[in-house]
Amino acid sequence: MSKSDSPKDGEKGPYDPVPTSGDGGGQEIKLEAKMSLLNGVTVIVGSIIGSGIFVSPTGVLTYTGSVNASLLVWTASGLFSMVGAYCYAELGCMIKKSGADYAYIMETFGPFMAFVRLWVECMIVRPCSQAIVALTFSVYVLKPMFPDCTPPDNAVRMLAVCCICILAFINCWDVKWATRVQDVFTYAKLLALFIIIIAGFWQLCNGHTEYFTFEGTKTEVTSIALSFYSGLFAYNGWNYLNFIIEELKDPVKNLPRAIGISCTLVTVVYVFANVAFYTTLSPIEVLGSEAVAVTFANRLFGVMAWTIPVFVALSTFGAVNGILLTSSRLFYAGACEGQMPEILTMIQISRLTPTPAVLCMALLSMLYLCSSDIFALINYVGFATWLSIGVSVLCLPWLRWAQPNLPRPIKVNLAFPIIYIIATLFVTIVPMYAQPKETGYGCLMIFSSVPVYFAFIAWKNKPKFFQKGVGFITQTMQKLMMVVRPKLK
Repeated sequence: MSKSDSPKDGEKGPYDPVPTSGDGGGQEIKLEAKMSLLNGVTVIVGSIIGSGIFVSPTGVLTYTGSVNASLLVWTASGLFSMVGAYCYAELGCMIKKSGADYAYIMETFGPFMAFVRLWVECMIVRPCSQAIVALTFSVYVLKPMFPDCTPPDNAVRMLAVCCICILAFINCWDVKWATRVQDVFTYAKLLALFIIIIAGFWQLCNGHTEYFTFEGTKTEVTSIALSFYSGLFAYNGWNYLNFIIEELKDPVKNLPRAIGISCTLVTVVYVFANVAFYTTLSPIEVLGSEAVAVTFANRLFGVMAWTIPVFVALSTFGAVNGILLTSSRLFYAGACEGQMPEILTMIQISRLTPTPAVLCMALLSMLYLCSSDIFALINYVGFATWLSIGVSVLCLPWLRWAQPNLPRPIKVNLAFPIIYIIATLFVTIVPMYAQPKETGYGCLMIFSSVPVYFAFIAWKNKPKFFQKGVGFITQTMQKLMMVVRPKLK
């Protein structure tokens, strides 16, 4: 956030500061570009690499049936994510608004489709994901205190609440603090993975290649689709920098660079980490382990095996921060378009951070911690995430046709979005057929956005008592948090 003497040149849009009359000259309160290229890389890498690669990289192996086939899927999933990220680079440089998918769908297909995306992502996917990663952090922190049993559920949830609260405070206090946390914990998780990879290469040099075969490979279409579904889920997060593009310095140059560096790095690390695991652990051991990296460390690292659970805890802490940092900007973007409460558009006057949006995301995540089945909930809407990303990529060729004169600093060959859209249909439609129950629940959650849209967004002439009540609540919260709308004083 910043205070500058005049508004920036360029077109006015819904994200521009709202000018108001009054004394004080032309002071502007708005989101400020504080993030460097390195910060952008750590946001993406830190958001993609959570606990999955350390704890249970088993989904791909389950559906492929062999080690070599699983490694091919891991590689192909990384390349597929790079294609999607390349398309997002054009969209991000063309539509320079926070919100990523939401902003692109809003610009292309209008408010209804954008709200459906916003509803599922803000109300279910992001807070659920953050709650799950925070729970994983808690389990690994508490495990040394309960070596012979599972940590108490209440203790795990309370520590997860503490994790979210600490990171919410950091994100409310200063964007630079949040990016420093992201930098440090991203370096920690990469260090852990590099240690695992080096140990794996040592095993390879000693001839431990007995598990690298295609024996048992499954060739059914549903198995192939579900394996890619699992692989792509592990790469989820490559589009997170687009959510906070307004806070990235020189986005036209740094956004595509950050995306390219991050996706390449994560793909290489994921594939090599899986190779390392299979130099020591059999496919049966991998499938049966609750924490593959810990089992690997216990086998090879001896007295230093304790370091891996510590690194897993650090990794998950950084992932919680990455989700909170980017998700709060999605709330902010939705509010700026009038599709979320007005309070979420407001900025803390002294810290210059979107405090209400950060607190809203944190509170929703802590609310989901009260649920006993949040893992099932996130599975139900998993396909919706990839479907919405496919719709976002569809914006690229659609805008080429509908608005050919929009400035495009980066222009992607149309073959890339077409390939991505076709592949997205494959990895979403086939699992819908293979898992109809999960698909049904997910569709119900998506359709729940329809009555909300018509009741709160489309219906403009609401009763006066309702408008007064909302206004009173907004003003009260505004005074409590000392926040104002982005404006020119």
